[in-house]
Amino acid sequence: MAIALVVIVVLLVVVGGYFAMTYNKLVRLRNRVETAWSQIDVQLKRRYDLIPNLVETVKGYASHERETLEAVIQARQQAIAAPDVQQQAQAENMLTGMLRQLFALSEAYPELKANENFAQLQTELTQTEEQIAFARRYYNERVLGYDNAIEMFPSNIVAGMFGFEEKPYFEAEEQSREAVQVDFGTSAD
Repeated sequence: MAIALVVIVVLLVVVGGYFAMTYNKLVRLRNRVETAWSQIDVQLKRRYDLIPNLVETVKGYASHERETLEAVIQARQQAIAAPDVQQQAQAENMLTGMLRQLFALSEAYPELKANENFAQLQTELTQTEEQIAFARRYYNERVLGYDNAIEMFPSNIVAGMFGFEEKPYFEAEEQSREAVQVDFGTSAD
């Protein structure tokens, strides 16, 4: 009887220890995902800060390209207002497309392309885009580790008991991978 009690106590300690370790692992993985997201957020805020300066610079040279400039501003506002990762990814894809169109304008306006301020802003934005891409990859790697942990047996039991849910990936849409089509219609000569 005493041996059975010791075995039961040992089993309870082992099972309890496993649950505690698994719970702590899941919390750690979830926190890493959230930290990775905050790194993306930092880079996105930097991007948002650069865009108004870029738009103002372009306005001076291509004022009749108002639709493109307004589309960039609107895409920026939607990206800032996005409430979750999936909507943020969609808004960022739209903003990236609009920025590509804005940069394509510089091909039609040699004075703009030669403008030192525009060139500097374009360089800074390009560097920021690279940092965003790195942060997205890092975030997605963290999401993969977290999602795997909450889906795999037996940690999925602990995840289910404590309400751990899958996190979405930050993915580019197909349309953001396509080449930009720009129509300059009435460009200044």
